[in-house]
Amino acid sequence: MRHPEVHAVTGAFGYSGRYLAHRLLAAGHQVVTLTNSTPATDPFADRVRRFPLAFDRPAALAESLRGVRVLYNTYWVRFNHRRFTYAQAVRNTLLLFEAAQRAGVERVVHVSITNPSSTSPLEYFRGKAELETALQESGLSYAILRPTVLFGKEDILINNMAWMLRRFPVFGIFGDGQYRLQPIYVDDLAALAVRHGAGSDNVVVQAIGPETFRFRELVETIGRIIQHPRPLIAVPPALAYGVGVALGPLLGDVVITRDEIRGLMDGLLFVDAPPAGDTRLTGWAAAHRDQLGRRYASELARRRA
Repeated sequence: MRHPEVHAVTGAFGYSGRYLAHRLLAAGHQVVTLTNSTPATDPFADRVRRFPLAFDRPAALAESLRGVRVLYNTYWVRFNHRRFTYAQAVRNTLLLFEAAQRAGVERVVHVSITNPSSTSPLEYFRGKAELETALQESGLSYAILRPTVLFGKEDILINNMAWMLRRFPVFGIFGDGQYRLQPIYVDDLAALAVRHGAGSDNVVVQAIGPETFRFRELVETIGRIIQHPRPLIAVPPALAYGVGVALGPLLGDVVITRDEIRGLMDGLLFVDAPPAGDTRLTGWAAAHRDQLGRRYASELARRRA
């Protein structure tokens, strides 16, 4: 009788990691997670074994991956904060790759970002490029997935866009709003990861959804779907960032960062490639219009969970 394969997911109690773990369990795999989260309720009913992300103990980190065939890495940070930084995230991920090598992991599926570059002025994209290079040079079998924006029930960007449309009489957009992005449904990304986890070829996949939006068009579309269309006002990026900073303490969160604004406006969330996901944001948003944007989704609150 063939024994189930053991697959590991970083952050299975988080956003994309949760969808990934559910997909792997449905496929009949044993699943372990490396996480420092302690959720109030277990979404997997004790079917996922938990190990700490022990970056300060490399031997223990490697031991937690012993017997694992595929490691799915979703670990990253959205912005620099007093509790975490991009530089720490890069160092920690390099330790994770080394631990996978020591443990004999056969394959790594790594979630990156569109348009990473070692020469990017944006630390987010520069760090992602460094990690892609490290994985490609590690000798491990790999699949690198490059999504842009994720959407789904627990998402932040689309949900909080809807939240603002529901509450404010106007919506400010950065500059002319003509820059493009290609959101992918979080469960489509999970399905893509599981499919490439079963492969053996070294691949880099542009993990984009089937719809491409100009940012202005995206805001208008979400407003129309939730029946809260608002006038759109073009504002200088510095002013938009200032408004986000002012809202941050009221919401207990980091609403937007300079790097996120610049990454959007520089077109870094767009690639000229065929879609890798099938779920259309417009259809999904219409099906969830009554819930979308009812509550603000906090990045910092999610990290404390």
